[in-house]
Amino acid sequence: MKKKINLSKDQLFKIYDLMVKARVTEERLIHIYKQGLSYFWIGGPGEEAFAIPLGLLVDKGKGIDKDWLYLHYRGLPTLIAMGLSMKEAFRTALNKATDQSSGGRNFVNHYSLPQWNVAPITSVIGVQYSMAIGTAYVQKRSKNNKSLTVVTGGDAGSHEGDFATCLIWSSRPNKELPLLITVQNNQWGISTSYANQHGSQSIADRARAFQIESYVIDGNDPIESYQVLSQAIKNIRKNRKPIFIEAKVSRLYGHSSASGANYVPEEECCIRRFEKLLIKKGILTKKQSEEIWINYQESAKKIQQEVMKEEDPQRDTIWNHIYDKGENADWRMF
Repeated sequence: MKKKINLSKDQLFKIYDLMVKARVTEERLIHIYKQGLSYFWIGGPGEEAFAIPLGLLVDKGKGIDKDWLYLHYRGLPTLIAMGLSMKEAFRTALNKATDQSSGGRNFVNHYSLPQWNVAPITSVIGVQYSMAIGTAYVQKRSKNNKSLTVVTGGDAGSHEGDFATCLIWSSRPNKELPLLITVQNNQWGISTSYANQHGSQSIADRARAFQIESYVIDGNDPIESYQVLSQAIKNIRKNRKPIFIEAKVSRLYGHSSASGANYVPEEECCIRRFEKLLIKKGILTKKQSEEIWINYQESAKKIQQEVMKEEDPQRDTIWNHIYDKGENADWRMF
């Protein structure tokens, strides 16, 4: 990137605050699972330093003139930065009828938010990469449209054919697509290490083979992440061509509840690293950081108790939301 962006103290503080909020939300989701109140947990603690800036930089809204997002199931921090509430996150985990994404019928962290152009998050690995081509193609064809499509995924998902499809279709000469393609590389698939599965030095090398402008960044550094993402998004809006970013991130609680969802002390915590920097620069005090953590933790406990009292899905709503026919649709299969 040519130009570095100087973030204000307020911006740095806001990023830190949202990173803590996202982490506390994820840790509460894990706690809900371990309490036996939900069936499963999967998420992205450790990816906040990359995912929060991404959520702050997208042009949120509905329709083809706004950015579209095809996230994987580790995208909660991005949605938190966009304005998703803790309450909505807990509704998905507790499978409440009030869950706006599926009425309590889907997995935790599998969101569908049409009001923000957030396409349904799927458990099927990598398919979002080929799905994202569609809206990017429409955005390319729309005159005077500066919107773009964002697609995120993990390093293991880049082995799927959908990932190659995305690289091919977004980079055709004179038909390039306004697509921000990202891989949050935490060095692990579900249980396989990056070193044993990838022949290339970096995943970004594969994008470069298609002449896609590509970057490998420290995804544990929110300042670097914000700077690179901001410039990349600006360039895509202007040039209407894809850019690829590989962010090296941590995996603090394993892959999911299937692997125990226990804290991994060997992994670097991006929040604590950023916290030390802000304290050193006088932007944050130790007391302020403690208060931010405590306030969000107390709020999370209170909100969980509120959500637990909400209505559970009923059997007569099982076919709701299968198809969508316009605003407030309620189709049934039969």
